[in-house]
Amino acid sequence: GKRKRSSTSVLYDSDESEGSDILVRKVFAKRHCIMDEDESSQEQQPDKTSCAENTSTNRKQQVLAKLKELARQRASRASSSSGSSEDSNAEVEEEPLSPLRLSSTEGSEAENDSMKDFIDDEEEDGDNDTEDIGSEKQLQKKELDPKSNSQLLEYYVPHLIRCSHYVHFQRIVKAFLINAIDDTFLSSLYDGTRQKKYAQDMLTSLHYLDDRFIQPRLENLISRSRWKERYKERVDCYPDVRIIMKNPQNTSCQACELNRYCKFNVLLSGKLYNSRTLEADDFMSHDKQVLTVGTVCANRTRVYHNLKHFKYKLYVDCSSVAELGVVEDEPVKDTVERLFKHLEGNGWIRKRYDDLENCMSDADNFQEEK
Repeated sequence: GKRKRSSTSVLYDSDESEGSDILVRKVFAKRHCIMDEDESSQEQQPDKTSCAENTSTNRKQQVLAKLKELARQRASRASSSSGSSEDSNAEVEEEPLSPLRLSSTEGSEAENDSMKDFIDDEEEDGDNDTEDIGSEKQLQKKELDPKSNSQLLEYYVPHLIRCSHYVHFQRIVKAFLINAIDDTFLSSLYDGTRQKKYAQDMLTSLHYLDDRFIQPRLENLISRSRWKERYKERVDCYPDVRIIMKNPQNTSCQACELNRYCKFNVLLSGKLYNSRTLEADDFMSHDKQVLTVGTVCANRTRVYHNLKHFKYKLYVDCSSVAELGVVEDEPVKDTVERLFKHLEGNGWIRKRYDDLENCMSDADNFQEEK
């Protein structure tokens, strides 16, 4: 009865024994043979469900291995949590895992745990903290506010404080008046000795005059000219100039060294001075230079020289005012304030500021050489 039979033998027995009392046996044998066919077909053809179970088992084992490795890493980094990590590993090993759970929850937890090694805790706290988000929005509003921008600019970059050109000019006049009384003031400004706000504001205005008003226009005039370097150096060294017309003659211009009908003589004189402290040098103070130039070079010399030496001429004028207005036993601060109010009241400062604007306008509008 335990012997297996093939399907053909079952059919053969049923044909011979029709109507006999072995019908129950035939039915039992037939059912048993059907099960034998299924078992034989399972042995011959691999079942798809068994393959899926094998793959899911492999995935479970891989994820379990990853979880164990992550648990070991976390335990090595935090010795205090070693016990809890071992408990979690035990729970993971004992819990039956399904393929869906593994791919959706456990896999994502493993990825999150692995990413925690590269994420700072402060960043996670910042993402979850609503108060920090609100503060960020407030910072963005402050960044959009032009008033707050100007305050930040004034705090971090004091040299870029925005104010009118006339305010810069007023500060420069006041600095020149102080230096006319105390000849160490400008040198102490540039070497960083004076750190008070009024001194820093004056230094900022002096830089603004040199770097924004004068120097770019001088470079523009030179770049569009045919001047030789030797002629430029002479014009830079002598603070006084006179341009005199003479009888024209066909000769080489001493500015550009080209043949021109030269009808101007350029007379250069004055003491050499320091461009920052404006201190004059008495070496060869009576030296003079006379140069023959053409019409275009003569006009360019006049514009270039007026702008180049404007600051020194302004300082000389301020020194003359200070010499006439100094009172004995009067503090320097009071003397400077009194002289400054007097110059501001009679329009002297405004007139000199207009002279500076005219010099800059002449440099901006100077025509190209033809």
